Amino acid sequence: MKLKLNRPLAFIDLETTGVNVGADRIVEIAILKVFPDETRETKTARINPTIPIPKEASAIHGIYDKDVADAPTFKSIAKSLAQFLDSSDLAGYNSNKFDIPLLAEEFLRAEVDFDLKGRKLVDVQNIFHQMEQRTLSAAYKFYCQKALENAHSAEADITATFEILEAQLDKYNELKNDVNFLHDFSYRTNAADLAGRIVFNSKGVEVFNFGKHKDKPVEEVFKIEPSYYNWMMNGDFPLYTKKVITNIRLRSLNNKIA
Repeated sequence: MKLKLNRPLAFIDLETTGVNVGADRIVEIAILKVFPDETRETKTARINPTIPIPKEASAIHGIYDKDVADAPTFKSIAKSLAQFLDSSDLAGYNSNKFDIPLLAEEFLRAEVDFDLKGRKLVDVQNIFHQMEQRTLSAAYKFYCQKALENAHSAEADITATFEILEAQLDKYNELKNDVNFLHDFSYRTNAADLAGRIVFNSKGVEVFNFGKHKDKPVEEVFKIEPSYYNWMMNGDFPLYTKKVITNIRLRSLNNKIA
């Protein structure tokens, strides 16, 4: 079944120096942008992460320091990437938990405000896990009846992810060919900050999801204990988390002035 789109859907896959969203860096990015008229555009780029690539990571994706020594840094291509992704919903495999949060971190380090507000996020892995619960290679074999060649090559992985989503739409009658539905179906978190440090409670209020203030409203904690905001801003938290708590703090200050 062909995807029914009202605006572009960009499939994203990253190869990185590791799996720490707040600390690791991108070494390769592949984006498959699918348009409502079914045309596609692909961008793939090696990126100099500006930090050493651990041997353990290179053993998985096959990208070593020498391979990206002359590649552009993320900061040098951040604006063009943001423009390419502008007005697009986002999709990927495990993308809500890893690729999109890490990509958002890289944009913020590059001082590019990559806003997720209003975007739909479709995580093909979450759909797969709800339906079959397997891995990307197994998903490709299961849905597309083909072996995944060059696994852990960003472009191969992202092309496979796109094909899997189309096959899922063919296989499951309960899935709707609509990005809004696929967002709701595959978005399995109530996180406000991507990393899950700040979540929405049942009333839609941002609360802490860790530490001594767990389950307490962020806005109320900052009013009672302003130093907690400073501690988080100076701590080893993802930049996107810091952006979220700053917006909450500014909102609180604006409400107080009003």
